[in-house]
Amino acid sequence: MLNLAQLRPAMMRLCIGLMALAWALLSPSIARAQDQPSTPDDIPGELAVDLLDGLSEADIDAFKTSLGFPARPSSFLSARTHIFRVTLPAAQQDALIARLRGDVRIENLEPVALVHASWTPNDPMLDKQWHLSRVGAERAWAWSVGRGVTVAVIDTGVACEDHPPFSRGSDLADTWCVTGHNFIDGSAHAADDQGHGTHVAGTIAQSTNNGIGAAGLAFKARIMPIKVLDSTGTGTTVDVADGIRFAADLGAHVINMSLGSSRASKLMREAIAYARSRGVVIVAAAGNNGRFVEYPAAFDGVIAVSATDSSDKLARFSSRGPEVDIAAPGVAVLQQTICNGGLNKCERYPELSGTSMASPHVAAAAALLVSVGLNNPTSVERALYGTARSIDGQGRGSPLYGAGLLDAGKAVSNVVLTHAAVRLALVAILTALVVWRIRKKGGIARPSRLGFVLSALAFGPGLLFLAPLVAPRVILPIDILARPVGEWDMILGASVHRWLPLAHFLIPVALSAVGFGIAKLRPVIAGVSLGTAAYLVSQPLLGILATTNRGLLILWVWALVNVAICLWVARLTMDEKPS
Repeated sequence: MLNLAQLRPAMMRLCIGLMALAWALLSPSIARAQDQPSTPDDIPGELAVDLLDGLSEADIDAFKTSLGFPARPSSFLSARTHIFRVTLPAAQQDALIARLRGDVRIENLEPVALVHASWTPNDPMLDKQWHLSRVGAERAWAWSVGRGVTVAVIDTGVACEDHPPFSRGSDLADTWCVTGHNFIDGSAHAADDQGHGTHVAGTIAQSTNNGIGAAGLAFKARIMPIKVLDSTGTGTTVDVADGIRFAADLGAHVINMSLGSSRASKLMREAIAYARSRGVVIVAAAGNNGRFVEYPAAFDGVIAVSATDSSDKLARFSSRGPEVDIAAPGVAVLQQTICNGGLNKCERYPELSGTSMASPHVAAAAALLVSVGLNNPTSVERALYGTARSIDGQGRGSPLYGAGLLDAGKAVSNVVLTHAAVRLALVAILTALVVWRIRKKGGIARPSRLGFVLSALAFGPGLLFLAPLVAPRVILPIDILARPVGEWDMILGASVHRWLPLAHFLIPVALSAVGFGIAKLRPVIAGVSLGTAAYLVSQPLLGILATTNRGLLILWVWALVNVAICLWVARLTMDEKPS
């Protein structure tokens, strides 16, 4: 005979199991949050929790208490939507999601992710350029397009100019090329008679959004063609060394060398050290021998790039070894180049493979970073390596992939947002210091005045520093206003940016000399002073200028002297107490 008392626990467990199954089928969002792979836009340590609409305030409070982590309303709409943002250590995020799985009070649970402006150029072959999307080009273009940066392409030359019998490539018509040098014949005309260099240059700065051909990653950067390889693709270590020095002397910010040799030439090594001392970022192909990393890539101070395919696997031909710093797409890379030795306007769009094709992706990403204020090769490398995506679970320093697969979009957005946050915080701190000082002396300070706020933002983080979240910096006015005034010289490609020509005490002092007696201008002058001070402090703090250790000390001293004068001007112009 059945004993109902004995069956009751089993029936209860069955009912609970069925209810859990029904909930999983009807509300699968929590399971999806756990099972979905992370994305580059996810914000580590932030979860969005959407509670059931029917929960009472007491139920919501009880849930928040049970979390063990801070949960704040997503906005003023939270009273109706019951959506909260939970902040916790990133390492505990998966554990919390697993713990909340099946909680009947939750309607949805997912990571909080960044949303950014999207811009897609109209180049018809873009859909065939799998390699650009793989390195996050679309995301990168919202934050930087390489304006003001010069990239030297030390190669077979580039189809950058009409110089009979050679002609300019049709898909380089809108690319800004500066005068380079031909070390093969000793002329200033570095035309391409082989095709390799033009293809490489296209990945860096192919004319983009022009309705024809393909796109380039840093398409507003300038190309400096330096021909050291002849029509057979062969050159000498002497010419390469001279090409490196030439590029550094003429103001190149980035050098790309899609070439290699088994010879560890001392001439090349010394030229690389010279260029790096001048703040030049140097990128080179690791080699295509399937074994050791070739020179110059194997030298210290050079970013050595291995090649991956469309499955993010190391290309069979790619060199490998401890010298590899980072990986980038290098199989079936599509760009325009010349044919028939560059004669008769012959051109085509081949899909070429090699670490030669991988290297310019990294050089272009470096150009994007330099364009938004990184002028120290070390800081550029740190940004590239720190955001590279791990491949096959291999850690940093992999002999195959180095730091991992290049993610230009993440590298650029991280740098811009970090710089803006630091400078905004410095503006707030310095403003609070000046206001405190004024009020302590019995003065009157109103930091909320519009003129003060706008000028402090313009000279600190940039007036429209968050503009790329809604509109891309492809648009020139947005690119200008999204960067601090102290970096406007970069738009012109000034190689003197390391000396900060637009960020020093002379600007607020000059404005004060002209407008101190005009009451409406004084808040503006105070804002310029504090914004400039914040920007100056951020430079050595972030370590983004090209300088030696001794130079860093000098920079700190120079910055602090300028900051002291700027703060003095800010205190004088911000005090509204009648004299």
